[in-house]
Amino acid sequence: MEKIIYTLWRYQQTSREAFSENLRGEIAEQLFSLGGRGLQVNLADADVDPAAGLRQENNRPLPDATLSLWVDSANDEVRKPFDQVLAGVTSRLAAYLVTESVAIRNTRFPTTPGQRTHGFAQIAFLTCPPRLTRDAWLDIWRGHHTRVAIDTQDNFAYVQNLVVRRLTHGAAQLDAIVEECFPPAAMTDPMAFFDAVGDEEKFQKNLAAMMDSCNRFIDFDKIDVLQTSQYVLKTASA
Repeated sequence: MEKIIYTLWRYQQTSREAFSENLRGEIAEQLFSLGGRGLQVNLADADVDPAAGLRQENNRPLPDATLSLWVDSANDEVRKPFDQVLAGVTSRLAAYLVTESVAIRNTRFPTTPGQRTHGFAQIAFLTCPPRLTRDAWLDIWRGHHTRVAIDTQDNFAYVQNLVVRRLTHGAAQLDAIVEECFPPAAMTDPMAFFDAVGDEEKFQKNLAAMMDSCNRFIDFDKIDVLQTSQYVLKTASA
């Protein structure tokens, strides 16, 4: 089984609400009928508007949604029907084959198929900085930063997707797509985000540790970060 992450842009004349309903409804059913084994949709919708201050946009415009699709094969011939379904309802799309590492499985706020996941999901699009080899970048990110991110934030789900290759023409160069879920308070309260509510000393310590770690393997003028509502429509094991 392989995992594909699509980045999706809606037509300007399509409202966020209509785009969301279509992806989670008719489009999801079409993807299942084609053989989709698992499906998750992440949408930049009204529910995450309070988190606008966390948005980082260096490569405009950011997508309106990401769609994670688990399939038996991501080979071009097999994937083409899935691409066509999504191309029919988007102004632009890009697809990436990824390998998935679940650093934190969401057991704290279990999902219900088709229902919005508690809190919000933050999606980070990463590229390897020119100053690092890919091996060095991977070692810092996966071998060292993972523990820092777990220890300094109130994230209750954490998925690291390493990009294997770009699947569609014109897809931007990406090396990783990271998914993290946080409680609602973290949208607007940095102390909640960094697991330090009411504790200024812990907040400053966690913030400094996280920023120091990120600076080792991220160029902040290249990263994009999108806040979304997460909908798990079908788990890949179902």
